[in-house]
Amino acid sequence: MIRWARHEDLAGLADLERAADGMFADVGIVFPPGTMIEECDDPGRVIVAGRPPVGFAMLGHVDDCVHLDQLAVDPEHGRRGIGTRLLDAVCEAAAALAPAVTLTTFRDVPWNAPWYARRGFAVLPPEQWGPELAALVEHERALGIELAPRVVMRKELWPREGH
Repeated sequence: MIRWARHEDLAGLADLERAADGMFADVGIVFPPGTMIEECDDPGRVIVAGRPPVGFAMLGHVDDCVHLDQLAVDPEHGRRGIGTRLLDAVCEAAAALAPAVTLTTFRDVPWNAPWYARRGFAVLPPEQWGPELAALVEHERALGIELAPRVVMRKELWPREGH
């Protein structure tokens, strides 16, 4: 069941995010301490899968787009389509608000950029980043998240003007 989070859902999501992040150790990526979800106190920014949640997507707004701040699925529930259903829900919700969804992700990790590309996202070159997106990428670098090559990706939800 995919649904918007409630306040009581938020408390358990940090452990879920840490478990999902642990999968990156297998490809040599170890994140700095802390989680993205710990910075969120607004359930209106979070879509969850399950009760209790076994996955979540955290949304933000960057430039004129909805930005996928985080997508995490408990590894014990992986490879069952939960991530895809969460991403579909993100895009459905975003379509009422913005022309596109953006995200930052690891270029060469199979369940990152290649996975998003199969779901309609395309790499967005730096010259097409807005000022907020450029600042976000710099902020991630300062936090130490760029542990392997990263890319910005975008999925169009509305037709682009002039295309």
